[in-house]
Amino acid sequence: MRGLLLVLGAIGALMVAYVVYLANDAGEFRTLVDQHPDQCRRVPGMPGSEDITLHPDGRFAYISSDDRRGVINGNPSPGAIFRYDLDSSSATPVNLTPNADLQFRPHGISLFVGDDGRETLLVVNHPGESLFGAPDGGDNGALHTIEVFDVVDNALVHRQTHASEWLISPNDVVAVDHDRFYFTNDHGAGPGLMRQLEDYLRLPWANVVYFDGAAFVEVTDGLSYANGINKSPDGTKLYVAEVSRNLVHVYQRNPASGSLTLQQTIDVGFGADNIEIDPATGDLWLGGHPRLLTFVRHAADASVDSPSQVVRIRQAGAGYQVTTEFLDSGELISGASVGASDGRRLLIGSVFEDHIMDCVL
Repeated sequence: MRGLLLVLGAIGALMVAYVVYLANDAGEFRTLVDQHPDQCRRVPGMPGSEDITLHPDGRFAYISSDDRRGVINGNPSPGAIFRYDLDSSSATPVNLTPNADLQFRPHGISLFVGDDGRETLLVVNHPGESLFGAPDGGDNGALHTIEVFDVVDNALVHRQTHASEWLISPNDVVAVDHDRFYFTNDHGAGPGLMRQLEDYLRLPWANVVYFDGAAFVEVTDGLSYANGINKSPDGTKLYVAEVSRNLVHVYQRNPASGSLTLQQTIDVGFGADNIEIDPATGDLWLGGHPRLLTFVRHAADASVDSPSQVVRIRQAGAGYQVTTEFLDSGELISGASVGASDGRRLLIGSVFEDHIMDCVL
């Protein structure tokens, strides 16, 4: 009996040690001091603005919106893609998908603008499984799709739906031209117990998949909750955020084959979510969660504020410099997932909130 008690005690001590380690790594013991630009305003009307991407000319932004609280509470509404004018200091968002149905549950988005001005918008969609909703299979049996839209006369014209067994748990997408793209699977396991174990044990089952215009191929794996993905303005580098390990990976991209070679890993010190790129400078703008376990509580309970952080990542010699541009206790915006900026304005979106923040830098 004594031996059994010793074994159980040792197991209990290991579990406590792991929980403390996990909480520390998730930032739960960090001291946070709010840091905001002087001019920030709330822009309502776009619930769950999980991803935002700027047009390269800086005139407007595309915003992915899905009311995930409504899904959780059994009162779902169609998701939407909004356009937000940056030329006006008092602009209101315009819904570009007013006729969408309940199968439109947008998540990560990516805009590609060709040299001729032609625009393509890619949208990760969860027709049968919203980010925090229950799977129902969707109309076509696909839990997840990637939708392709052409932007014509300031409107979205649907061109194509991609469905594949490789779309296991897609989170974000980046277009490299009008037909080819990469996306992240943030989990390797489907919904259920194994996915929960994957989360809390930080199992490296996530991956990045490339679509070459004809077929899907896995280009890197061994990631723990792969999240945001983006590319450098010249298309030679690919950036991937690993939220549960507080990392951003820098890959050299082979334009001919789409293959990736890991060049460098940046420790950003917080739960890295979506990555946006300043088209002029190539700087990375990264939104995320300085207290990741608090965000998990926020996901389950809207009354719990979850701190938000946005950093700018600049090339500095052979390495990278990480600078905090926005840090908030969760009072202005909770659970930020994205910060998009051209160096003049900073737009901040989140997984659940009913507004974005629009800040002048």
